[in-house]
Amino acid sequence: MSAKRKKRGSAINDLIEVMERLRAPDGCPWDREQDHKSIRFHAVEEVYELIDAIEMDDDDEMLEECGDLLLQVVFHCQLAKERNAFDFEKAARSITDKLIRRHPHVFGDSDADNVDAVWAQWEKIKREEKKGTQHERPSVLDGIPRHLPALQRAEKLVKKARKNGLSKIPLAKPIKQRYTKASLSKELFALAEYAQNKGWQPEALLRAETKKQEKALRKKESRISK
Repeated sequence: MSAKRKKRGSAINDLIEVMERLRAPDGCPWDREQDHKSIRFHAVEEVYELIDAIEMDDDDEMLEECGDLLLQVVFHCQLAKERNAFDFEKAARSITDKLIRRHPHVFGDSDADNVDAVWAQWEKIKREEKKGTQHERPSVLDGIPRHLPALQRAEKLVKKARKNGLSKIPLAKPIKQRYTKASLSKELFALAEYAQNKGWQPEALLRAETKKQEKALRKKESRISK
């Protein structure tokens, strides 16, 4: 593509145009070979790089990583456009409409005036939106991404269970020791070290235990709803 290509005047439109050019028959061989699945984990990598930049308080890196993450969105939208599924405009309109719809306390006449009320309202609206569709979430525990890291997935499960009254105490055996943030962080590291010394994979162990606890919570939810 010529460096003298006329700008459209909009940065996002320029990015979309560049992506279209890369995917054109005479574009980049690598970009042309990709599909949704081949690049699906690239977005995960870019998110982690953005997290690194945020934790370093490095605005220059944050700027670059935000752009890299945006590229992944534009790439998937271009692939979808080629399949006549959707494009960037439709994706952007979808999230804009969702934000307005799920914030009636800002754009409507709802009275949600604290974080807990906002969270409950969001979940209620989300369930109503998906009701009767193939994405319906009959359980309050639905919607936790399967590919989240094990510790993050366990945390999400505990949070959903507690906020919906399924658990008011730790899901596992009660912990007698009163931890501080510092002591707990050391304990988590020590547990990872212990598992590694035993030849166990802590990620796999926690993932299996979380699955077990989720199954028990779903049974409890089913009994309560009857």
